Amino acid sequence: MDEYFMELALIQAKKAYNLNEVPVGAVIVKDNKVISTGYNLRETAKDPTAHAEIIAIKKASKILNGWRLIGCTMYVTIEPCPMCAGAIINSRINRLVIGANDPKMGSCGSIIDITQNPYFNHNVEVKKGVLEKECSLIMKNFFKELRNRNR
Repeated sequence: MDEYFMELALIQAKKAYNLNEVPVGAVIVKDNKVISTGYNLRETAKDPTAHAEIIAIKKASKILNGWRLIGCTMYVTIEPCPMCAGAIINSRINRLVIGANDPKMGSCGSIIDITQNPYFNHNVEVKKGVLEKECSLIMKNFFKELRNRNR
């Protein structure tokens, strides 16, 4: 089931890619049903908080009519940054499934681990490496094309 929902997150990442946004996609699931999706829109929205995870969390909160996303799982193609990991904790998402690690900003174990900090009042169950190759490849291709365009 995790692979299926990660494939949906990859579809979201491709939407960002097609807009020349960093291709990160997120899907939030409750009771095995997709309740929200998101993809990066920082450049389009001119908003540093317009990350895939934040967009999906905001949509899910509206749909569930509350900020607590208890019982939800988030699928995200790339390991969340500190802002997004904090939002995941604050929204009380129970489970986080990550495609590929982010060695530059990853805050779910790569650089720091916000999701498992024992001092916070909520921790998140984290699973990594679901469709890792595909999730990593879309990022590598995006940045390779970006470098080629900027030459």
